[in-house]
Amino acid sequence: MKTSNFDFDLSFELIAQAPPQARDAARMLVVGGDAGLYDDAVRNFIKYLRPGDAVVFNDSRVIPCRFDAGGYEFTLHTKTESGWWGFAKKSGKLKIGDRLRLADGTEIKITDKSIGSGLHVEFDCDNVFEVLERTGKMPLPPYIRRMADETDAARYQTVYAGPLGSMAAPTAGLHFTPELLATIKAAGAEIINITLHVGAGTWLPVKAENIRDHKMHGEYGVITPQQAEAIGRAKRVIAVGTTSLRLLENAAGKPFAGTTDIFITPGYKFKVVDVLLTNFHLPRSTLFMLVCAFAGMNEMRRAYAHAISEKYRFFSYGDCCLLFKKDS
Repeated sequence: MKTSNFDFDLSFELIAQAPPQARDAARMLVVGGDAGLYDDAVRNFIKYLRPGDAVVFNDSRVIPCRFDAGGYEFTLHTKTESGWWGFAKKSGKLKIGDRLRLADGTEIKITDKSIGSGLHVEFDCDNVFEVLERTGKMPLPPYIRRMADETDAARYQTVYAGPLGSMAAPTAGLHFTPELLATIKAAGAEIINITLHVGAGTWLPVKAENIRDHKMHGEYGVITPQQAEAIGRAKRVIAVGTTSLRLLENAAGKPFAGTTDIFITPGYKFKVVDVLLTNFHLPRSTLFMLVCAFAGMNEMRRAYAHAISEKYRFFSYGDCCLLFKKDS
């Protein structure tokens, strides 16, 4: 299957440049199930829940992993035993062995280069996270054409964020408030917070024309034995976000702690997830391929055409859709 099969036209004016005034103010397009295709709102999410459902969130916390060093803007994406992989603008001028200084005086050293992973850097400090808290900015995606500000420090983070480790937000979770989470429990559904640290695997573009030639970067995730048991006894599993879905499907109902590079495309047989809440994704992206696999390619093309005609807001700070798995 070709990457071009997952292309569509989208005008820049539909790409959300800032979060909505309230987290739960987003529109929600319901696709599949009894609704067929229906315009609704995130605030009505509980209308679609049943007692015994498990609503699964990714609780990874975003690191302020974008920083300036020596006139170069870096964005980290993967932690290693000795340092970090990251991308830097105009990185072709940098060589292995180069040293650069951050705003607080911390030095980094370029220790390796890779076409797929960018630059490997080592920090000359005791605690990288403390350095990034002082000097880093939230890693807003490139289609948000402004600098990150104080608002993003809160709004590009879920209200239930826990373990620190993501280089991009699990954006479907950005819609949820403490009050909305409370209504989920009141509806008789169970909330389960699993962890997948979002890295390059989630958001790197697909450059290969044949999707089989695309290689996903690994991302570290955890599902505890207790969580796996709760997921297994649920009447339905509702994944909030594609990162939650990918980890759930990789684990296949079992406890898991490790790296996943699962790449879900049309033809994949879903083993765990029944319903998916997710934002609207980039054309030709692995995430649009995933939702086409889940809800059907023709169905998602109709849904996206409808969303564009109705001026839904797209991508990280945009609106969302509630997808019901298409029966194979």
